[in-house]
Amino acid sequence: MGGRKRMDAMKDIARASAPASIGNVGPGFDVLGQAFDALQDVVTAYREADPGVRLGKVSGRLKALPDTPERNTGLAAATALLNAANAGFGVRLDIEKGVPLSAGMGGSAASAVAAAVAVNALLDKPFAQADLLMFALEGERVSSDPPPWDNVMASLLGGLVIAARLDASQVRAIPAPTGLVSIIAHPDAEIETRAARGILRPTIAMDTVVDHSRRLAAFVAGCAANDHDLIRAGLEDVLVEPQRRYLLPALPAVKAAALQAGALGCSFSGSGPSIFAWCREADCEAVEAAMREAFAAEGQNAQTYHAPIASRGARLEPVSETVG
Repeated sequence: MGGRKRMDAMKDIARASAPASIGNVGPGFDVLGQAFDALQDVVTAYREADPGVRLGKVSGRLKALPDTPERNTGLAAATALLNAANAGFGVRLDIEKGVPLSAGMGGSAASAVAAAVAVNALLDKPFAQADLLMFALEGERVSSDPPPWDNVMASLLGGLVIAARLDASQVRAIPAPTGLVSIIAHPDAEIETRAARGILRPTIAMDTVVDHSRRLAAFVAGCAANDHDLIRAGLEDVLVEPQRRYLLPALPAVKAAALQAGALGCSFSGSGPSIFAWCREADCEAVEAAMREAFAAEGQNAQTYHAPIASRGARLEPVSETVG
């Protein structure tokens, strides 16, 4: 753990942003996560004398959110952090939702991460950024219990990351391959993470497990070696996607269109309904268009976004004098 360092002066206001994220990244169910900085949540934390955590203004894609820590990931993360720090003050959080919820883009994780980073900056002895993972996970627990690590660690730390163990000290960055870009197509649909996890079978055939392990190893090795062909060989989810595909009937058509347009791989982003793809930078426009058109042919509108695989993680943002 990185420990805590004393600030020269305590702050009264701090603002942080946290990006959307791609959970699982194909073959890495609950193991791999990737930051996706095309969309962000922004949380502004105000130091208040009264203890506890309160919800302030809600803006962006949503105009209202639950106002208790039991139902709001940002408030829950802030509560966990303040309790661990034995802080002698409370906070009010303004939340600007740039990442949609129930979309497979880490919307609940982004709020938890941004809240943890913003509130941490109000402490006289802030925690190191890597140490905020456990507090953000307590926020994510509101969305799914036990909380999956993939979206949270990616949104906090940025880039492509792997949890070798469910231990914050065993979270590591994976080298981001060059010349590639990630795409997300977000349709007009919602899939709740808790429900999507609930349909997964408790046992899997041995040959499927071996095939899955083979692909996960190939994908990680391909990223480390910057070998696009090896990445293509591994970038397929044979473990979870087959169990969830009925949740989004358009998936086979969208996936086929993306691959035909040049994508190296395509699958659910997290639990969906968003679908992600990796492709070469030169193919990005064609793959995005193909995914949108395939959704349209299935009777669904979809927005597409693209971002670097090495997208940045959470960070503090400047606070203007007019904030209040």
